[in-house]
Amino acid sequence: MNAVELIIKKRRGEKLSREELAFLIDGYCRELIPDYQMAAWCMAVFFQGMDEEEATALTEIMAASGETADLSEIPGPKVDKHSTGGVGDKTSLVLGPLVAAAGVPVCKMSGRGLGHTGGTIDKLESIPGLTTSLTRRQLMEQVRRIGIGIAGQTQGMVPADKKLYALRDVTGTVESMPLIAASIMSKKLAGGADGIVLDVKVGNGAFLKTRKEAEALVRLMVQIGNRAGRRTLALLTSMDQPLGYAVGNALEVREAILALRGEGPADLNEVSLALGGRMLFLAGRVSSPEAGEDLLREQIKNGEGLRRFALMIEAQGGDGRVVDDLSLLPQAPVRREILAEQSGYLTEIDTEEVGRIAMRLGAGRMVKDAPIDPAVGLVLCKKLGDRVEAGEPLAEVHCRSEEAADEAGWSYLAAVRFDAQPQTCPVILGDIS
Repeated sequence: MNAVELIIKKRRGEKLSREELAFLIDGYCRELIPDYQMAAWCMAVFFQGMDEEEATALTEIMAASGETADLSEIPGPKVDKHSTGGVGDKTSLVLGPLVAAAGVPVCKMSGRGLGHTGGTIDKLESIPGLTTSLTRRQLMEQVRRIGIGIAGQTQGMVPADKKLYALRDVTGTVESMPLIAASIMSKKLAGGADGIVLDVKVGNGAFLKTRKEAEALVRLMVQIGNRAGRRTLALLTSMDQPLGYAVGNALEVREAILALRGEGPADLNEVSLALGGRMLFLAGRVSSPEAGEDLLREQIKNGEGLRRFALMIEAQGGDGRVVDDLSLLPQAPVRREILAEQSGYLTEIDTEEVGRIAMRLGAGRMVKDAPIDPAVGLVLCKKLGDRVEAGEPLAEVHCRSEEAADEAGWSYLAAVRFDAQPQTCPVILGDIS
């Protein structure tokens, strides 16, 4: 067996065996197979694809390339949730405490934001004093004690994906469906959960722009999860506008707290409850996702979800008083409204550009280790379908200088479109199981 033979075999559209895939991945991780040969194989996969069995084998091999989490010491079924990334997506901050309050432990390893999409870890770290740098032992003990812990991903988990993704990023093979699915699902398998709920974003603010490609990816990921012995469900959700109103780390924590108080935006509530209800269903806590949503609403009404969030903040060194006093969160010194220049119905928001505006303000990063400003960002005043009169606020900029406010204002006005007629914008586009 050698790399050239396997490249040619895949180039002809033939299926590789588990042993052949393991040879490639192991050889690449050990630097026995050079970048140029692995790049050729990635390009062959890009054009020829993989069937479900082949994609599942690749995913399982990648998941086993480094550390894997053993969650067996946490009692009961464990369910993980994964989002493919979007603008204003703070659902983990809402559904995590609610699911834990409903009796299902949440042990989640999340990532940082890069580019125009935000990261759960950056959002949590905007809470004064809170750390997400927990050891595996600390995380397990915390989940056993209070039912929830959210920590940063360890460097030793799925090294094959880190190495392969860096290669795909510079060889034009990022958009390969089986390679995307293997990248996402290998991390979920390594995370050790018994069930997985996927939130696949589609729209102008997501990396998947069309429903057709999103459905193809989500069906493959669900099949991989189920073939690998993890019960897997998925939702397609819209990213043609930011989720909720807030975009920016502390601003999104504030909105998540409002949601846990029962005062959150309708679209954020809808997605959070739908995903959390499915987590409860996979864990066997309820008989249906709808019953799960009802149970989560009870945790909002009785205040237990908010209390669980405060407990998690305090357990990770943060100031739990923020759930009662939002002024304790970081505040930007400059706030300015962006006023509409015309009247009409808001019919289009360039959501990716909104994420980039927040990034340029300092809320995100272009390179992995760049520092971020937890206080800055945008708060929308109008969403798709809303009537707007000239001179009304469209959004509010939170930033460090008047110059930054000027630039953000011009950019935001260029990112929105108006029409004489309203249009609907459903949040949940599909349910795939």
